[in-house]
Amino acid sequence: MSVISPHDPARAQPRPPPADTEPQSRVEQVVLALFVAVPFVALAVAVPVAWGWALGWHDVVIALTAYMISGLGVTVGFHRYFTHGAFKAVRPLRIALAVAGSLSIEGPIIQWVADHRRHHKYADKEGDPHSPWRFGSDWRALTKGLIHAHVGWMFAGERTSPRRFAPDLIADRDIARVSRAFPSLVAVSLATPLVVGGLWTMSWQGAATAFFWGSLVRVALLHHVTWSINSICHAFGKEHFEARDKSRNVAWLAILSFGESWHNLHHADPTCARHGVLRGQIDSSARVIWMLEKARWAYDVRWPDEQRLAARRRA
Repeated sequence: MSVISPHDPARAQPRPPPADTEPQSRVEQVVLALFVAVPFVALAVAVPVAWGWALGWHDVVIALTAYMISGLGVTVGFHRYFTHGAFKAVRPLRIALAVAGSLSIEGPIIQWVADHRRHHKYADKEGDPHSPWRFGSDWRALTKGLIHAHVGWMFAGERTSPRRFAPDLIADRDIARVSRAFPSLVAVSLATPLVVGGLWTMSWQGAATAFFWGSLVRVALLHHVTWSINSICHAFGKEHFEARDKSRNVAWLAILSFGESWHNLHHADPTCARHGVLRGQIDSSARVIWMLEKARWAYDVRWPDEQRLAARRRA
């Protein structure tokens, strides 16, 4: 299956294709473990803390704002634009989407896109980096597969080759710079809520609680919502459209995932800018793309085609 890109770079000279994966260094695995474990611990203690003193309305505002910016950066930017080319964007918007998605701390943009394009090429088959059906279909194998699809795949000792799956982004100077700046953007993502909370309340306590909710809890929640698309949305839910894999629609994840959990339609028609195409399916990412189109920052948007939807609709 060919990979559709928002860019159309010249084809490289013919050469033997590189392997799909590359070795993952021990340093990468340690850093991944920290990025997974630290926010998760914060999320685990969030509920008891919320019942105490360490949650103010300014924390809620800061956390929600950070969640929306970084989350939509992933769904509208990393996913629908950079991975699948669901629309085209003017240069300032392209850069802004790359930066916003990087604030989610889900990895450098080029690696994220490479992983997802590989997922679509081999969806729920050999070569898919995070299929929950990797080990079989009985309950033990599926339980193991869900853990693998949710988080375990990142520690498999290998990573997807960007040269194989994202050569267009490597060749894009703007996006390559944003990708290399990922460590700095991580620092910005974590530090901004702390600084805003401190200045807003003019107190160290305000800075600390804003960091807890707007940085640690926000990152952990966004991580697990994103990873749930890989795990839950390939194992449970409804199939409204014909797809060549086991993608499903999961309604209760739609709001938190900005519409990404309408995953069955996405796999049936990957370049479509709207994933929630049926009545009552909320897709806030599609609404953002619509607003960007109205502002003329996005164009050539691939909106749903009624005939294609009808052809793919399950009886």
